[in-house]
Amino acid sequence: MNWLPVALLAVPLLGALLLLAPAAATRPGPRVYGLAVSGLVLLLAVVMLVAFDYGQAGRQQFELSASWVPGLDLRFHLGVDGISLPLIALTALLTFLCFAYLCWGSARGPGQLLRPRQGGGRPRALVFTLLVLEVGMIGTFLALDLLLFFVFFEIVLIPMYFLIAIWGGRGRRAAAIKFILYTLLGSVVMLLGLLLIWAQTGTLDIVRLAAEHGGGMSRTVQVIAFIAVGLGLAVKTPMWPLHTWLPDAHTEAPTVGSVLLAGVLLKMGTYGFARIAIPVLPEGAAVIAPWLGVFAVVGIIYGALACLAQRDLKRMIAYSSVGHMGFVLLGFATLTTVGINGALFANVAHGLITGLLFFLAGAIKERYGTADMPSLGGGMLAILPHLGSVLTFAAIASLGLPGLAGFWGEMLALLGAFQPADGLSRPIFLAFMAIGGLGAVLTAAYFLVMLSRITHGRPGPPTGDDAGSLVAVGASGGARPVAIVKPDLRDIRVYEMAAWVPLVVLILLFGLWPKLLLSLTTPAVQALLGVVS
Repeated sequence: MNWLPVALLAVPLLGALLLLAPAAATRPGPRVYGLAVSGLVLLLAVVMLVAFDYGQAGRQQFELSASWVPGLDLRFHLGVDGISLPLIALTALLTFLCFAYLCWGSARGPGQLLRPRQGGGRPRALVFTLLVLEVGMIGTFLALDLLLFFVFFEIVLIPMYFLIAIWGGRGRRAAAIKFILYTLLGSVVMLLGLLLIWAQTGTLDIVRLAAEHGGGMSRTVQVIAFIAVGLGLAVKTPMWPLHTWLPDAHTEAPTVGSVLLAGVLLKMGTYGFARIAIPVLPEGAAVIAPWLGVFAVVGIIYGALACLAQRDLKRMIAYSSVGHMGFVLLGFATLTTVGINGALFANVAHGLITGLLFFLAGAIKERYGTADMPSLGGGMLAILPHLGSVLTFAAIASLGLPGLAGFWGEMLALLGAFQPADGLSRPIFLAFMAIGGLGAVLTAAYFLVMLSRITHGRPGPPTGDDAGSLVAVGASGGARPVAIVKPDLRDIRVYEMAAWVPLVVLILLFGLWPKLLLSLTTPAVQALLGVVS
């Protein structure tokens, strides 16, 4: 089964390249073609889930290692373990659901303010962009060579840039430039850290480096390398105060771009901590862990307070990601099996829940022509009962209600802070736990405020300046109003239900049966920490 990792990369890559051929008119349409290709990738991910040996989740499986650049001893090394498998499956699922959303939701509805609806004017280009993006995302989770990891880590930047810049909202160009500048600068610093590791150890093999647990590197070198690699990963996570690109990118990105950005791209940064920074640089991790905890809890509180101040629904969800990723970083900072398990669980839960929230935010904007919460008029549960109910479910899942997936990751991260790893100051981490607990309370506060503005209250008409406006985009890119129509207040449509139900089911499944995921990640976490089970 060593062909599976290659197939997961080859299928979307070949699918994208076929769109460049002159004969690639792809009937009945590019979006259906993209759905078929992403469906095949999802099928391969399911095969991997079935064939995976769960009794050996702590070791690499489906491994493939071939010479890549012989002169530099670089290898095309791929593999999967209990840490990467859930993220690969999550990536394949979210990409497929995005194509399902595009495929059946291609008719432009009243109030839609994006440029041609979800890429309606350039469907082949959009499908090509999403498939290349999928190659980079899956490749990042498969790579077991430091330079190969970096290559895939960077591949995602270009398609995401174009996704925001071409199919985004009115401020798309500034948001796309901000996104690419932040992430590229972070990547340069990370590359320097990776090269330092290579210079000190003479190898780029992640499996070998993790098994040696910092062998061949002094404490000082590990600290420097951890700071460099960690900064690059922190930008993508994003960690406060390196987060400022995120709200603009989420606000301006099309719905599918926001879903993949929150659901997968942010996980690439946190995954790097689990795959590279902590196991390869353990002494550096021990020195920097308290500082990582400080930035984590500041991000938790800052993200919650920023959410309370937002009017735009997409911007509020974007800032909520800063807080949720703070819990992930706090779990990593504990350097314990419990804390890192919590971080990995929160990673997957956040991808499912926030992906659903951005789908819902896009649906609301399409119907009302605005995402400004005070302007929506309230009373959605009376006007659109099913849409309002799913929004309520996603909100209470994100605030961490017990029984839903959002609860376990945050709880385990706080539990890890209660008893951090040996050598870390317990009083400091107890303070982190208390601050994180306050952040969880504030998280509940801003989601309840959001629900009170949108779903509850007496129904009223949208009052925003954009409500009911149908906007046409000329060849020059300028927008001009061509008609004023009433908001399209139809409840959940079939294609939306098809895209959202799998996420709802998985949120419930992992919330009620957390062992399903924890039994997969625990052996892998013990292996990366060098713990004998």
